Amino acid sequence: MKKLLLSLMLLAGSSARLLAQDHLLWMQQPALSPDGKWIAFEYKGNIFKVASAGGTATPLTINSAYNGYPIWSHDSKTLAFASDRYGNFDVYTMPADGGTATRLTYSSDKDIPYDFSADNQKVYFGTDRHDIYTSVRFPGNAYFNKLYVVPVKGGRCFMVNSAGTEYVHFNKAGDKFIYQDRKGYEDPWRKHHTSAVTRDIWVYDMPKKTYTKLSTYVGEDREPVWGEGDAFYYLSERNGNQNLYRASLSDVNAITQLTTFAKDPVRNLSRSDNGTLAFTQCGELYTMKDGQQPQKVNIGLSADFNGDQVQNMPVRGDATEIAVSPNGKEVAFIYRGEIFVTSAEGNLTKRITNTPYQERMIQFSPDGRSLLYSVENAQSWDIYKTSIANRNEPYFFAATTLNTEPVVATNKDEFQGMYSPDGKKVAYLEERNVVKVIDLATKKAVTVIPEGINYSYADGDQYFTWSPDSHYLLAQSSEGAYSRSEVALMKADGNGQRINLTESGFNDRHPQWGMNGKMMYWMSDKEGMKNLARGAQTDIYAMFFDQAAWDRFQLSKEDLDIRKQEEKRDSMSRSATLTTPANAKTPAGVPAYAFQPNLKNLDNRTVRITLGAASIADNVMSKDGEKMYYLAKYDKGYDLWVVMPRTHEMKVLANLNAPGGGLELSNDGKALFVLAGSNIMKVNTDDGKITPVHINSTMDLDAAGERAYIFEHTWKQVPKKFFDPNLQGTDWNYYHTTYAKFLPHINNNYDFQVLLSEFLGELNGSHTGGRYSPVFPNADETGALGLLYDQTKGGNGLVVEDVITGGPFDVARTKMKKGYVIDKIDGVAITDDFDWAKLLNHKADKYTLISFHDPKTGTPYQENVKPVRPRFESSVLMYNRWTHLMEKMVDSLSHGEIGYVHVQSMNDPSFRVTFDKVLGRNYDKKALIVDTRFNGGGWLHDELTTFLGGKLYFQLRPQGHKTIGGESLNKWDKPSCVLMSEGNYSDAFMFPYAYKELGLGKLIGMPVAGTGTAVWWENQIDRTIVFGIPMVSSWGMGETHATENHQLEPDIKVQNNYNQVLNGEDQQLEAAVKEMLQQVKGQ
Repeated sequence: MKKLLLSLMLLAGSSARLLAQDHLLWMQQPALSPDGKWIAFEYKGNIFKVASAGGTATPLTINSAYNGYPIWSHDSKTLAFASDRYGNFDVYTMPADGGTATRLTYSSDKDIPYDFSADNQKVYFGTDRHDIYTSVRFPGNAYFNKLYVVPVKGGRCFMVNSAGTEYVHFNKAGDKFIYQDRKGYEDPWRKHHTSAVTRDIWVYDMPKKTYTKLSTYVGEDREPVWGEGDAFYYLSERNGNQNLYRASLSDVNAITQLTTFAKDPVRNLSRSDNGTLAFTQCGELYTMKDGQQPQKVNIGLSADFNGDQVQNMPVRGDATEIAVSPNGKEVAFIYRGEIFVTSAEGNLTKRITNTPYQERMIQFSPDGRSLLYSVENAQSWDIYKTSIANRNEPYFFAATTLNTEPVVATNKDEFQGMYSPDGKKVAYLEERNVVKVIDLATKKAVTVIPEGINYSYADGDQYFTWSPDSHYLLAQSSEGAYSRSEVALMKADGNGQRINLTESGFNDRHPQWGMNGKMMYWMSDKEGMKNLARGAQTDIYAMFFDQAAWDRFQLSKEDLDIRKQEEKRDSMSRSATLTTPANAKTPAGVPAYAFQPNLKNLDNRTVRITLGAASIADNVMSKDGEKMYYLAKYDKGYDLWVVMPRTHEMKVLANLNAPGGGLELSNDGKALFVLAGSNIMKVNTDDGKITPVHINSTMDLDAAGERAYIFEHTWKQVPKKFFDPNLQGTDWNYYHTTYAKFLPHINNNYDFQVLLSEFLGELNGSHTGGRYSPVFPNADETGALGLLYDQTKGGNGLVVEDVITGGPFDVARTKMKKGYVIDKIDGVAITDDFDWAKLLNHKADKYTLISFHDPKTGTPYQENVKPVRPRFESSVLMYNRWTHLMEKMVDSLSHGEIGYVHVQSMNDPSFRVTFDKVLGRNYDKKALIVDTRFNGGGWLHDELTTFLGGKLYFQLRPQGHKTIGGESLNKWDKPSCVLMSEGNYSDAFMFPYAYKELGLGKLIGMPVAGTGTAVWWENQIDRTIVFGIPMVSSWGMGETHATENHQLEPDIKVQNNYNQVLNGEDQQLEAAVKEMLQQVKGQ
């Protein structure tokens, strides 16, 4: 408890000290005014302005939305910025001295301003909208920012460039713009990696329509701005830490380093017309002139601008775990890392813990008067208990006084405590992999599963449970292997050997005791349908440790009735024989009940309980073993099922259609408590009646405290989980100290996500960084018509350039065609002085009247269609359009001889598509192109290489007829190649690596960064925040290093030219066709 109180004091102290500070830190996105007098920047979610020499900053925006990314007009009179006021980032303008903001863009895409036009009448911005309609590049809107422009007075937005440009700045003549590219997925705040995916600096010549690469370093080169003449400034890691450099178009190799910070990168570069440069470094804002030393800009505020006060908020649901009291009258649950207890049948809820830390893994004590839980305070996870202090108060939800004390609290991580049924011991995890048991009276702990047996991937993936007599434990065990799961039995006193009960090549998990310890039941994928990538459907099995119990379980309903009658007749004599006399004493040292499990011939006492495999979330058996309740998904969502093993009947007890959940059975067996998604309900076991468990409470949300905890949690978690125990040489404690001091200067999750990513980015690992997914219940959403338009031209109407297959207009009755012009949407005309995206806001799935005409004949049409959601259009319709284009191109280029398939992800659905297309429409092709470009990963490398590595070892000839192919029937046994790009990631690195190692064919395209690690993305107590830790590395056979950070080179290197790929020519695909035709030449 002392550790907990001390940590709370430290947090409170840091917040208190902030109020007395007048020096701002963690300013983001600074922008120097062209006249050099002012700097605009984002701080705590709003835009401020300060004199370039420093001083007191003036807020220009004051609202609860995030306002950032300011840029200046060239006359220094107007600011453009981005704000998420309507659920996505739109472009706004406002006077440079403050005033009313004017919204310019209305699409629900992300729009970020970059520059003003030379006459200050337009704002250029980057957006993640669709590619130009002629493009044959992968439709990765998130990868490739499109450059658009919008008038400052508002109106229609126009596409300027579709190449994929970030941090765009135009030269003074307005005929060129400089930018950084993006080639694929990687956290933008990752540091020190060198690979083909890192950013480069380019310049685009608008009259000549040419792209010229300006940077040559293999690592990060980014954030370019123009200097005098053809000079430009940019940030680079070419000499280690990211610093400021200068070069020129006339001599890109004459590079001058201008800053020499040894640690902590330079970010957010800006430049004024008088040559002053501004940037941030280690949370500070600097200015400098070329050739001079950087000067720190000291900035203060005239008033408190915290914007992050403690807020009282209702608690109505969204539970992440539950525990039911032994009497079934209370339900404890976790909400946002805090413990609450609510009455099972009333409307009373009480908050049990009140800290910015995370509490989890809750359990009631056997007497129901204590709650056992895990808490991460101070330096480690510990196990605590909170008890009702007043003996006259029976319930937590009505208790007036609670006592809290540690149960297991050392400098090691201990969590997932579980009381023994007799309440005398607690089993728990130490350092995630070791299972221990502590005697609560003596405080002595014994190890029951030592280090080296289990390997935890994600917290909560280890499982163990007590026998009813408190003498044994059942546990999920990897038995020293990775990705293996068995059920093991062990004595709770640490003596004896651990016994593998299942000894199966299939996955066995979640064992539970049944029928008073005479049997166990568990889940196995032994007979379930297998996922083509990873995972499978499961069944529930039972194994009996008692022959008599097994014999009784095997009886039919009729035979059991006969047996019960016999037992009734013999009950008097049996009672006389078995009942212990009242005055009898148990010999010293011998427990009154010491069940000895019969471990012989277990295979002969094992039975499948469920009648069909499914995706099973949780299960529990009735006390008498007559019913098995389980949450299963056979179709769309999880429902509550019950199966009667004796009669082999199964039925749905309650229709829930839940995304998942957990089950607990009341001690009297009359009710099931279900956590369905995030809702708690009580279900009668006899009739399936559902009664919601009401939650009615409030909590004071200390968002700053939460962020401080998440940061500390990240710092502590990484050394325990990161794939390299040495953290790749990172001075982790230094960076903890460095970044911790910025926390008081952050009041929103956008800036906090950047801080997390910067912190984790110091590790130079893939699969890491923070992620923030804000929730806006009423956010703008631009309905999508399934059409591609000419976004480069103005005038009345909107020219349709393609009708996307599968979209709203892909129906038999439509008159819509390519080249037609949309005139009105719901009766409102489309003109240049109006952003037509407004007309489709919130129109998804709603009938919308589209008026259009044939420009050749003038014939008008009107059609009512239902727009689809924009994400569906981007991720499904546009992707399908692209794959069809690729298939047609390969077929045309190869004259029908070469097959093509794109593997979208390394998962089951993608493999099914691959299998279907390869052995379907491409079965008779001579060779195959396997395109993995921009595949973000998963886990499919072994299955895919096996599939493509088929060898024809004999033919099958019905009645002597020669057929196509032969054994192996379900594999590709002809030549193939793999297309890859800088956008491959994770398992999309491991697959081409394995493909090359196995000698299956050539790799064609661009190098792939070494990202072959497995990650745990952990949800935080603020569910909008997650962060990733790459935990498992892959090593090539015979290699002395992991594949991480070791780039995979193609056999044939081909880089797509911007102009060609945007105009319908895929050079990488052409090279693959050429190579495959060469290989099958003469066949």
